[in-house]
Amino acid sequence: MSAVSREQVEARVKEYIDPYMGKDLVSTRCLRNVMIEGDQVVVDIVLGFPAGGYRDELSAKLKEMVESIDGVAQARVNVNFAIEAHSVQKGVKPISGIKNIIAVASGKGGVGKSTTATNMALALSADGASVGVLDADIYGPSQPRMLGISGKPESKDGQTLEPLVSYHIQTMSIGFLVDEETPMIWRGPMVTQALQQLLNDTNWSNLDYLVVDLPPGTGDVQLTLAQQVPVSGAVIVTTPQDIALLDARKGLKMFEKVEVPVLGIIENMSIHICSSCGHEEHIFGEGGGQRMSEQHDVDFLGALPLDKAIREEVDNGRPSVVANPDGRIAQIYRDIARRTTAKLALKSKNTAAKFPQIVIQNN
Repeated sequence: MSAVSREQVEARVKEYIDPYMGKDLVSTRCLRNVMIEGDQVVVDIVLGFPAGGYRDELSAKLKEMVESIDGVAQARVNVNFAIEAHSVQKGVKPISGIKNIIAVASGKGGVGKSTTATNMALALSADGASVGVLDADIYGPSQPRMLGISGKPESKDGQTLEPLVSYHIQTMSIGFLVDEETPMIWRGPMVTQALQQLLNDTNWSNLDYLVVDLPPGTGDVQLTLAQQVPVSGAVIVTTPQDIALLDARKGLKMFEKVEVPVLGIIENMSIHICSSCGHEEHIFGEGGGQRMSEQHDVDFLGALPLDKAIREEVDNGRPSVVANPDGRIAQIYRDIARRTTAKLALKSKNTAAKFPQIVIQNN
């Protein structure tokens, strides 16, 4: 029996293309260690995105691949993940307690952006990340209803607010501070100031990701967030119809102009499956999100069906990922959330936190 080399193990692991990153585990530096003792091999993998529900599947696949090497009798593959802070726009400082901010945007209303943001946040939490949601839609806050949470946030020091927690998600929304039926008759500067206060005056606690549910469009709030808030990456939600794609392109170009990386496009309401007969129909057109991603060279993160259950579940304050965690729709959201954070994991890291601060004292 020939001796097994580290190079052989690395070469075999390199053959596996991760479905979320779209790259192999060696070039992405996820392969951290290989230990060989005779015909026994131990491999350590550390992913840069939350993968609690994917860990066992990946471990089993890699174990089978390594054990197919001539001379390997048994392999053990340890899969873990470590979420790091990623770089943000130049001249914008990171916020204490938040590693990464992901903006979920759309060019127009009614495309299911808030529902997508909520389920994405829940999916990341289910995979082991510490997650928060900032409802940045001052005029039409929907996160309190969608997350089934109500009440006023506490202030322990009279200066800052404690986020409300639902399904392990730290949440802040103007909807917690005003009555649900009270219209916000505010001009642009007041809205942007409110957004900055909700973000900066909330005691976010050790978040891996803060998902920001933006209002639709490319107005004051979106520009404030894109220019003054340390955003690690943005996600664009659209439907396949031409009018939605037209507006989605505007959102994409806005983020490009302010140098916020667009992590990908999510196509919502892509197909309707009749609950009675099972007939499939592309009510809003077909393949628009995929074509847009190809035209603008950004990733296509996934497509969601037009399904009555998605709407009913968020209306009842129990979104799909928690209402039916093993269902097909929850799995789609989890795949989208993993792809989004896997794409972010491939971006440059924020190294500022690694440098020591120099303090000069007069003794």
